[in-house]
Amino acid sequence: MNKKTLVITTIGIVIGAIAGYLYYVEIGCLSGTCAITSKPLNSTLYGSLMGGLLANTFIKSPEK
Repeated sequence: MNKKTLVITTIGIVIGAIAGYLYYVEIGCLSGTCAITSKPLNSTLYGSLMGGLLANTFIKSPEK
């Protein structure tokens, strides 16, 4: 893992965490029975996971 990969993944995680929290605040779950959006921690962690995975799709694998 090089420095560029780590930076891109970290940026994706941070942006995803912010987006997950904003999703909880703005949309959320009114009844409290939703698995992901019922608590801010769950929504933030899920957003950071998705952001990290999405950011990793933009990293090119090294040529052999």
